[in-house]
Amino acid sequence: MNHMLETWPFAAVWLIGWLASLVAPPRMLWQVAKLTSLSALLCAVMLVLFSAFSAAPADRVGLVVIVLVAILGWVVTRFAKHYLQGEPNQIMFIQFTLFTLANVGLIVVSDHLLLMLLGWSLTSVGLHKLLLFYHQRRAAQIVSHKKFIISRLADVLLLMAVTFTYIDVGSLNLAEINTHVTEFSELSIWLELTIVLVALAAILKTAQLPLHGWLIQVMEAPTPISALLHAGVVNLSGFVLLRMAPMLAQSDIAQALLVVVGSLSAALAALVMLTRISIKVRLAWSTCAQMGFMLMEIGLGLYELALLHLVAHSLYKAYAFLSAGEAVEQARLQRLLDPAYSVTRKNLYVLSPLFSAAVIGVSFVVWQWVLPQFHVSWVALIILTIGFAPLLWPQRDMTAKLFRLGLLRVFMLTQLYFIWHLLFAAAVPSQGDTHIALVVWVAFVFVALFGLQLLVQLYPQHKWSRRLYPWAYNGFYLDERFTLITFKIWPLPPAQTDASKEIIS
Repeated sequence: MNHMLETWPFAAVWLIGWLASLVAPPRMLWQVAKLTSLSALLCAVMLVLFSAFSAAPADRVGLVVIVLVAILGWVVTRFAKHYLQGEPNQIMFIQFTLFTLANVGLIVVSDHLLLMLLGWSLTSVGLHKLLLFYHQRRAAQIVSHKKFIISRLADVLLLMAVTFTYIDVGSLNLAEINTHVTEFSELSIWLELTIVLVALAAILKTAQLPLHGWLIQVMEAPTPISALLHAGVVNLSGFVLLRMAPMLAQSDIAQALLVVVGSLSAALAALVMLTRISIKVRLAWSTCAQMGFMLMEIGLGLYELALLHLVAHSLYKAYAFLSAGEAVEQARLQRLLDPAYSVTRKNLYVLSPLFSAAVIGVSFVVWQWVLPQFHVSWVALIILTIGFAPLLWPQRDMTAKLFRLGLLRVFMLTQLYFIWHLLFAAAVPSQGDTHIALVVWVAFVFVALFGLQLLVQLYPQHKWSRRLYPWAYNGFYLDERFTLITFKIWPLPPAQTDASKEIIS
């Protein structure tokens, strides 16, 4: 059975909710939004239960994302009702939030390339309006203008991709496209162009460097909008690429593009994030880095890891933004590192990847002994080794007990990843072999990032650290250059001074 016929009620719930918000009286709008989000959550649960007891094959990737979207929509809507109490433009917020989620639902349930990419484009339109919640603020106007330019460029690329696909395949049904792709050992020139254009659109929509400025500057929008963007909308690129994985797996150009751009963005954004004090700005740079990481994983063919990353990042970032108001209290609980490190403690920094690799390696061998069919790509093991190593970095009062606690954390996280790997690999298996050049590139980038972090931690007053800091703090001046160029081509409209307000009493 066509999976769109099974899951279309989920998108229909959001669509009906949006249409109801257009005609409902203002005093009823929050009830409409809460009822819509709750109905979508219940619909998602019913779809999962139906797929569990149905003999028909389930769209597992779609179901995972449907549940994720339902949870995020429900949480953000309930949070926003109290957070925006007394704020202007609540009517606009409700209507365009439901509009945005309706189009997200269309993307998730659609098996038609044109409908999926149309929903992707309309989602950015809804987000554009939400970013202008405080429309009288010049900063909000600037960031929405930058976002509009990038989104429209991505839309042009997607329209070209749809055209090229139809020229070659004669259909825009995803199942037929993927079947057509698997019948041939290599892509035609049209399909090669298609997947490269989709990869470029994904890079644009995930705010990869140097086109990241709008994502960092959307802090002008209220927290619920930031949570919806960073936890939901920006992750759609990963889902679309996973839908087109059979085509992507045959394109060396698209894979290399995602790996190079994604890894560089992840590394540079991670460095910038370390220099920021504002919790929401740090989270924005974190999103930029995490999206780069996810694109890199997809380019490497680690699809199950990318899907796990998508879900984990969405849930974490929603919690992080919605709890940002507690940042001051959390900061009081943190202690600064002592700059006076002994030789032994410096060695712990340098040797932490070896300890991490030992724990992960032994765990992997035991898992394969218990489950002979268990397999994790060695590229993923390298990523885990470098990613878990900082858990072993010494603190100011580092003791043997704390070091053992660090090893225990690495061990427990490794087991947790292996468990989730089994679950998500059942939904979307890895591509298989990864080109060795891409693996070497990723290893080089993340080893370099690890080395720079060690330099800053161990020698904060070193001349290289002092030279790196202003560049990292200013985002390596990439957004400034992009802004100057684009605003010369497409100038910002005059300041909007409309002071009209909509308040729900």
